Amino acid sequence: MTSTGRFFCADAARTRGDSIVGTAPHGTAWVLIEYRGGWPADGFDGLDLEPGTKALVFAAARAARARVLLVRRHGRRVPQGPPRWAVLRYDATGAHRQHWGTWERDEDLAQIVQALGSPGEPGGRPVVLVCAHGLHDACCAVRGRPVARALSERRPDLVWECTHVGGDRFAANVVVVPDGVYYGNLDAGSAVTVVEEHLAGRIRAEHLRGYTDLFPPQQAAVAAVLDRFGPAGRHDYAVARTVRDDDGWQIRVTGRPPGPAAADGEADAEIGIGIGIEAEADVVAEIDVEVRARRTPQNRLTCRGPATSSAVVYDAVPIRPG
Repeated sequence: MTSTGRFFCADAARTRGDSIVGTAPHGTAWVLIEYRGGWPADGFDGLDLEPGTKALVFAAARAARARVLLVRRHGRRVPQGPPRWAVLRYDATGAHRQHWGTWERDEDLAQIVQALGSPGEPGGRPVVLVCAHGLHDACCAVRGRPVARALSERRPDLVWECTHVGGDRFAANVVVVPDGVYYGNLDAGSAVTVVEEHLAGRIRAEHLRGYTDLFPPQQAAVAAVLDRFGPAGRHDYAVARTVRDDDGWQIRVTGRPPGPAAADGEADAEIGIGIGIEAEADVVAEIDVEVRARRTPQNRLTCRGPATSSAVVYDAVPIRPG
């Protein structure tokens, strides 16, 4: 609660020390629709669009397991030209696929259906999304808009405000697509640092919620590796093996740690998060991480939801190399 008695979920989460690790929703495709009017609380679902077109877009996005987000430029910038839409994908090879278009009539959005069924253009610049969906959750606006302002001043061509991306209590949330990298607990200063580092190929564990092509325990394992060895590029590590057992998951992450040499792995297993490494310095390292899940006590996790609920937390725990 604030001094005025109003509840803000992001303030409460920071007070509790809620973990953000492993909280990125799973998915590798996004549909972005620039909408310059007011955003309904439920985003695209709540727009008063031509019903047939809206149903087609929704069905195609659901079939492609794509997340549909409304987007807009921050602040008082005068938009140039008709609104835009985009379909962005992150494929199994790590390649980016993008398809951009414009719309003026509701029926023009039917182009999205065709785009979802085609490969799209390879490459393209990343898009930086800042959740600023105040009607969905107050913290998204209170914390998101200052972040959107700071990032837009640095990267006006890349940054968009967007509707709900999940994890209200981790506001401000930033998602880089189609990389599929979620960041949370940001403010204006940390957001600029995180995004500039990301664009330079240095993803840090701090503020990282996870990679959306991975499932939560795998996200936690990669975050643990980044925390131990320092920042790395989006494709510097890969999850090679995931084994479920009675206590959690045994996850093998492969890559070339940019920090301590892989040959020092046995000593590393006794410190930090306890990562076990089996490799020579001139080959790809195999980094084994044990991840366990636990449930938090019941808490109120969003501003709008009056009910309390429990969250799952993923912890990386020490193991020793075989």
